[in-house]
Amino acid sequence: MATGLKSASFEGAHFAVELEQLSETLILMRLTGTDTGELLDAPIKVLDEWVAGVNAVEFFIDARNVRGASIDVSSEWSAWFTQNRSRFKTITMLTGSKLIQITAEFVRRFAGLNGIMWVCTEPNVFDLALEQAQRR
Repeated sequence: MATGLKSASFEGAHFAVELEQLSETLILMRLTGTDTGELLDAPIKVLDEWVAGVNAVEFFIDARNVRGASIDVSSEWSAWFTQNRSRFKTITMLTGSKLIQITAEFVRRFAGLNGIMWVCTEPNVFDLALEQAQRR
């Protein structure tokens, strides 16, 4: 991981999450594997701390290496995004498969994130957007 303000990593048998707070209002989350909920709410608890009292957060989710996510996990993230929607300026998510793209679209619709959340399928587009956000 790069050097941000704060970082946290969680690893299970089938899934890993790396969180990095690049600035007070810029967060990067990298996901790898198949998320069946084995990490419970540990990543969400860290994110709760990082976004508490902060507005206009730019949140980048790199899910290019995710193979799948359970409905329960998707629902939990949808609920979290719904609860924290007002804190986000933008959410940019890179998906690596059609299944994860569909899951991301579900989360965006269910959490009412239209106009805030962008789902990309091209790594270059995601990487460029993250690079530009880091320059701001």
